[in-house]
Amino acid sequence: MYMDAVVIAGILTVLLMVAFFVGVGIFVMKDQKTHGGKNTKNNHGGNGH
Repeated sequence: MYMDAVVIAGILTVLLMVAFFVGVGIFVMKDQKTHGGKNTKNNHGGNGH
């Protein structure tokens, strides 16, 4: 496969995005465990529609 600087930069960008979203997912899971997972349903405003 032809490895140009643009190809390497694109692969690096995709890997960084995947790592970011995995990190956010891990943070959210740990935060839910810390706070007991309460207030996950019916936490939106509104008048019941």
